[in-house]
Amino acid sequence: MKSLFYFLSMILMFPVVLFYWIYSIFRGRQRAFADCSQFVSLFPGTLGVFLRWGFYKMVLPRCGRDAHIGFGTIFSHPTVSIGKSVYIGAYCIIGDVDLQDDCILASGVSVCNGTKQHYFDRLDVPIREQGGEYVRIVVGEDSWIGERAVVMADVGAKAIVGAGAVVVKPVEEKNIVVGNPAKTVGRRR
Repeated sequence: MKSLFYFLSMILMFPVVLFYWIYSIFRGRQRAFADCSQFVSLFPGTLGVFLRWGFYKMVLPRCGRDAHIGFGTIFSHPTVSIGKSVYIGAYCIIGDVDLQDDCILASGVSVCNGTKQHYFDRLDVPIREQGGEYVRIVVGEDSWIGERAVVMADVGAKAIVGAGAVVVKPVEEKNIVVGNPAKTVGRRR
């Protein structure tokens, strides 16, 4: 039954995917993807979860089976990779990231592309014109990112990031981190 719903979601989302590809010719792939991501984020309930999966399955490099993408979740880069059985809660904002198999992102999680997205050294040039560095973030398999955490560095496999934590340095495999900035408070065994 679930396989049937996945198949139907791809059929139902095909017009949106077609619009995305045509729209990307005129606006560029990045802008078209961001716009369509905002649109599909608004479908409510279980049907919305299936429809979002159908859209992302057809446009992302990888969107694994049983991936749950919650209401209001927005992706900003068409290069996002979503592993199998990934759970992304409601109202998350996801940059250029590799979400590996079985990872969990609670509601309101933000995954940014590093701590240097905007340079701000010069006062004679507006910050928006100073450039920056975008780093692809990896959230390791079987890791858990708590509610409202902000992740700006890689999170290792089987790690836990506490609710509200701000990750500015890589989190090692199996570490448990909390706080702002996130600090290690334990290890999973």
